[in-house]
Amino acid sequence: MTLLRRRLWGALLLTALTLVSTTPVEAASTSQTRSGKSVQSSSRTTRTGTKPRRRVRRAPPGGVYARHAVVFDPATGEVLYEKNAAISVPIASLSKLMTVIVFLEQEPYLERRVEVTRAELQGGGRTQLRNHEKLTLDDLLHMSLMASDNVATRILVRESGLSAEDFLGRMNHRAVELGLARTRFVEFTGLDERNVSTAADCAKLLRAAAENPRIQEIMTTRSYEFRSATRPHFVANTNRLLYGRYEIRGGKTGFISEAGYCLATWVRTQGREMIAVVLGAPTNATRFADVVRLVQKTLSTSTPPPTS
Repeated sequence: MTLLRRRLWGALLLTALTLVSTTPVEAASTSQTRSGKSVQSSSRTTRTGTKPRRRVRRAPPGGVYARHAVVFDPATGEVLYEKNAAISVPIASLSKLMTVIVFLEQEPYLERRVEVTRAELQGGGRTQLRNHEKLTLDDLLHMSLMASDNVATRILVRESGLSAEDFLGRMNHRAVELGLARTRFVEFTGLDERNVSTAADCAKLLRAAAENPRIQEIMTTRSYEFRSATRPHFVANTNRLLYGRYEIRGGKTGFISEAGYCLATWVRTQGREMIAVVLGAPTNATRFADVVRLVQKTLSTSTPPPTS
């Protein structure tokens, strides 16, 4: 065989061997790429013999995610549930419950129109109000209780007929009268983290506030519309439980970073009444879910009062 023929046959043999050795590998690679996740899933199922289980979310410690909580019977004063309920912590805008109690004790004429000034706007946070805008004390009362408006709350204090020092003194004096031994106020809105109370004290504070028909009516109003001297306003209640399954007799939300998300609410359901308070919840939604959990837990574990 000539040298040329040997080289030709060698080249053909090398080509044939290359085709035989590489074709299965490429097919396997293509099959794996096309099947993708199904191949991987099949392999995982084969190793374990079962499909992967869904992760089960753990129940919150103590029944709620909030750091402090209490369920309180407003009729008897009995504590039906508690979690760190006697520890004083910042309570944010729950402070406004006491502010409004003291304001209404001065028997103001609620239809009187007053003016917004820069003094109240400065550092007051988010608000619908504008400098020199005029509106009634009743409108301001709705904004304070329903939307936690700090500017509106400051104007109420200014128009109370008391000096700021005297007003604050009366807030702390009323706390003593109500038996709120671990409650202390240093200002009117709750923006200062030194406004402190306990979950148990906040339950008593809400009960006292709801005993005033005007406060209770406003706290249970879902939305409120009014017109100032210059423009219309719409106020929505921040208490989401007003739109839920329970009858709500009162409630107040609060938040500053030092306090976390707070909620005190009075619930009537299945012929029973209870005040639930959560302080230091991690999110806005969690505070409402925590209260629902507390109500359900209380209904399932405690004995209902005897019917007359």
